[in-house]
Amino acid sequence: MVKSVCINVKKGDLLFRNTFVKVEPDILKKNVQAIRAYYPDYSYYFGVVKGNVYGHGTGAIPALIEGGVNYLAVSFLEEALTIRRSLPEIPILCLEPVKSLYYPQVLENTITATVESVAAARELAQYKLTKPLKVHIKLDTGMSRLGLTTNEELLECLELLRQNDRIIIEGLYTHLATSGVWDVYYDHQIAAFERLVQGVDLSQFPIVHIDRSITLVHHKKPPFANGVRLGICLYGFNNSLPEPTGLRAFKRKLTLKRLNISDSILPNDLPLKTAFSLHTEVISLRHIKAGSFVGYGAAYIAPEDMTVATLPIGYYDGVDKRMKTVCIHHKPYEIIGDICMDMTMVKVDDAVQLYDPVEIFGQDISVRETAQRLGTNAYRLLTGIHDRLPRIYSDDNENSDRGDK
Repeated sequence: MVKSVCINVKKGDLLFRNTFVKVEPDILKKNVQAIRAYYPDYSYYFGVVKGNVYGHGTGAIPALIEGGVNYLAVSFLEEALTIRRSLPEIPILCLEPVKSLYYPQVLENTITATVESVAAARELAQYKLTKPLKVHIKLDTGMSRLGLTTNEELLECLELLRQNDRIIIEGLYTHLATSGVWDVYYDHQIAAFERLVQGVDLSQFPIVHIDRSITLVHHKKPPFANGVRLGICLYGFNNSLPEPTGLRAFKRKLTLKRLNISDSILPNDLPLKTAFSLHTEVISLRHIKAGSFVGYGAAYIAPEDMTVATLPIGYYDGVDKRMKTVCIHHKPYEIIGDICMDMTMVKVDDAVQLYDPVEIFGQDISVRETAQRLGTNAYRLLTGIHDRLPRIYSDDNENSDRGDK
């Protein structure tokens, strides 16, 4: 059992605004264990913890490591440095390039750097490093975002980096844009990777990582890869798809043949659960008459006498009227009026009392359902919950049946 902790919250803080994100570390730990057991053929399981650990907060990282994550990946240097303050040992890969101006911070904090261009390799090779620096070379196989684009660039990059004996070329990687379930682009990117590394001995790289969550579950492990970057699956989403039957299965077979798409794996039974829930409380109750206005713009008119509960959470925190309902005592209640910056109004009944706890989403209304209501996905929903909300880390058996709904 992962020890329950509470960070970003000082004793008594929640007395002021009892609004917070609850994260259950033991669920995260078990998610990693399940992934490693299901896909045991990798040596390196990268935990992608960018975006404030997909909104879960840095206090969630120890549970991921305890579950079996043995390398972390972040977007930019500030994220890496924040994590390094509390986790001095775990290797951390910075996925975005870092300016040479900040190499001292990279070296001092033992961060692994990404080299994504010949120009960056040349600049790094000429830099007087004070200690060894691990680098991973990024290849652009079709994202058109970062990375080397030709075999000649890769060979030149390797030659340049080898000129500096303090540079340790530890890894090689790319990023896949699609799942490859219904499209041929996954196949194109794998083929592009193979063209880019033609004539290069991949065994010289201790780590080669290609897959991300969605390609991990839908494709067999590339034979040349020994690392995988785990993102959204860590946080409870297995991306399982039902196996089509009947006419749908026939259409799928024709589509794969017509577009020359390699077959993929659709369903999986990874036992993953979400560990994230958003909570607040009722801070005011008022009884209003039919015809009364609620909220900004007087846009909502009470159709009848009713009771309105005010919650201390608003759009600045990431709440949106399209969420439609919140849950109090496991019962849904309608959001009414426009969401305010820091407050939300809800139509309630006599069962609701002052200071009753309120769930915005989590157990009764799942992350997936909430994302669907917003017309978005779990990535944007979880990372869109504002960092001003404290993250509380506590395991709760009441939510043990929560799955990827």
